[in-house]
Amino acid sequence: MDAIVVRRGESSPEVAELPRPDPEPGEVLVRTLRVGIDGTDHEVLAGSHGGFPPGEDYLVLGHEAVGVVVDAGDTGFEAGEVVAPTVRRPPESGSNEFFARGEPDMAPPEACVERGIDGAHGFMAEYFTSPAESLVRVPESLAEWGFLVEPISITEKALEHAGASRSAFDWTPESALVLGNGSLGLLTLAMLDARGYDRLYCLGRRDRPDPTIDIVEELAATYVDSRQTPVPEIPEAHEPTDLVYEATGYAKHAFECVEALAPGGVGALLGVPDPWTFEVDGGRLHEELVLNNKALVGSVNSNVRHFEAAVETLGDLPAWFRDDLVTGVHDVDEYGSAFAAVDDETAIKTAIQFSRT
Repeated sequence: MDAIVVRRGESSPEVAELPRPDPEPGEVLVRTLRVGIDGTDHEVLAGSHGGFPPGEDYLVLGHEAVGVVVDAGDTGFEAGEVVAPTVRRPPESGSNEFFARGEPDMAPPEACVERGIDGAHGFMAEYFTSPAESLVRVPESLAEWGFLVEPISITEKALEHAGASRSAFDWTPESALVLGNGSLGLLTLAMLDARGYDRLYCLGRRDRPDPTIDIVEELAATYVDSRQTPVPEIPEAHEPTDLVYEATGYAKHAFECVEALAPGGVGALLGVPDPWTFEVDGGRLHEELVLNNKALVGSVNSNVRHFEAAVETLGDLPAWFRDDLVTGVHDVDEYGSAFAAVDDETAIKTAIQFSRT
């Protein structure tokens, strides 16, 4: 079967011919439909994030996948069902408390591997296998968009944790600031719009005309150019917000968002920054958090519950939004164009298509 891999010592993907995997007891064989490409994939290619499976000289890429069950084995699935796989699996040492309680997303890095990212092969191949408990059903009507379930699930978890941190009082958020106008930021903006936030802002660094800005404004949100209005100045230029969602991986934003929050607000941090030492006014940040009852929460990955919620959310997103967000679906022999889209200012979200339903 064809698979898209990166080899040790290389920074570009390539197509490799690999044997079709055989499912073990409790596993499902899935024929891949589409696999999305995101910033994490490019970090893996660059060698700045993730790692190879033990003893392997290559890694099958891809963690945002949707496929069709081919062989359900002894599981509760049936052939022909559309499914999306979760990402985390137990490490070589075996299962642990996080997996036992269904919360692999809460495991520290050393207590898990991540398919297509760190320590385990991903889904960017014609077929893949997965334990049944790590698959979520997707309606056939959403099959072509099912690769968006994984990124949506990331926000489902982050919003759940942000809300939980405010559960001690009556928190009724009306405004939100999304830092980052990439595909995850835009998905989050659309989700917040659907959930009734009255005032939405999205921060980016792009010049008009730009397709991401068009989506921001179609969602009735305000685009904020960080080159003109840095995060700490947003409260004065616009307003402090109840929620700040950080999806840039720009380390200073983790601290700057405290200033952008309204009293009682919460900042959800999702971007993974490179090492960077810089000065902050620690006393001022401490004071803001304490005197204004603000909070910061970190969030990574997601579990089956979040995937299931993401399937519902995907179905509720406007059709125009899905169409505008996904700017390129490429066949396997066009994989280079799919990955090169990161340098195309007209591209937002791309995917590799292996087969059709």
